[in-house]
Amino acid sequence: MRPRGAACAAAGLSLVVAIGCTGGTDEAAPDATPTATRATTTPPRTTAAPTPTRSPADPVSIPGLIQRRHQGSDLRVRTVLARTAAYTSYAVTYRANGLTISGLMNIPTGKGPFPALVLAHGYIDPAVYTTGRGMPREQDLLARKGYVVLHTDYRNHARSDDDPDNDVNLRLGYTEDVIGAVMALRSSGRPEIDGDRIGLLGRSMGGGVVYNTLVVAPGLVDAAVVYAPVSSRPAENIDHFQRRNGDPVVAEIEAEHGTPEENPAFWREVSPLTHVDRVTEPLLIHHGTADDTCPLTWSKQTTAAFKAAGKDVRLVTYPGEGHTFGPQWRRSMDVTMAFFDRHLR
Repeated sequence: MRPRGAACAAAGLSLVVAIGCTGGTDEAAPDATPTATRATTTPPRTTAAPTPTRSPADPVSIPGLIQRRHQGSDLRVRTVLARTAAYTSYAVTYRANGLTISGLMNIPTGKGPFPALVLAHGYIDPAVYTTGRGMPREQDLLARKGYVVLHTDYRNHARSDDDPDNDVNLRLGYTEDVIGAVMALRSSGRPEIDGDRIGLLGRSMGGGVVYNTLVVAPGLVDAAVVYAPVSSRPAENIDHFQRRNGDPVVAEIEAEHGTPEENPAFWREVSPLTHVDRVTEPLLIHHGTADDTCPLTWSKQTTAAFKAAGKDVRLVTYPGEGHTFGPQWRRSMDVTMAFFDRHLR
């Protein structure tokens, strides 16, 4: 683990997260033995290669978010949601680039400071979403294992402020919300939180948010884990989740930004794979072979791109496991906790 200051977070963040991938509730799936592939080289993590950008860059792009000065602050602990012997769960809010974002935070019982994790949930319709939905199992287990857990709701969800342009702008605002969550933890001044030990965990759409964070804000966190993530290519996500389901937002997106055929430069600049050379943190990817929501091929392609760039990436596959992880979930979490323990403790 290497210490980090708040200045690390000034880098930024972006990605075309899966626009429409489900990923809130985990259900059972057949058990089997996981297999893994690992990158053979680990790059230096103290610097990141610069990404050439036009000045000024399109704000709806990874270079645009790299150029932006991100802000995250004013973490406020609100009401108690639940108490257990191992932790207390609170409703919280924080500020991210001028918006108030709500969320849930579990603080372990005992003497801190504790390392912290920001959780980025998968797609859940904002119309039905409530604070903390998405990863209740992870929230509970990780807090019991001694991590402060901040589960962000994202903008337009629960009690967060609205961003009316977020969908047309490929939901890049969710990545700003995750950057803001890390920065708010780091600057909170709360004795329970060790601001120099922070990791990310995202699933499904949230996995895409994590990819963007690593690309746009190298040095922001210590390590990252994703479960059943979306494609690293935004156009592929739109085709897979929205276009075939007749989502009218697709027409709005293409009216604003053009189709991949009309404006290939735009679509290249919103893919994290275009800027993967910037990544400095280790990444662990979990994916089931029977995932019919986010195909395993997507994670294999992302892993190959990270490896080709010399990055520290590991893909663990789970034969027979579906999108939401069932019988093999606890086994996968043991791998996850060992990974975080190695990089954050």
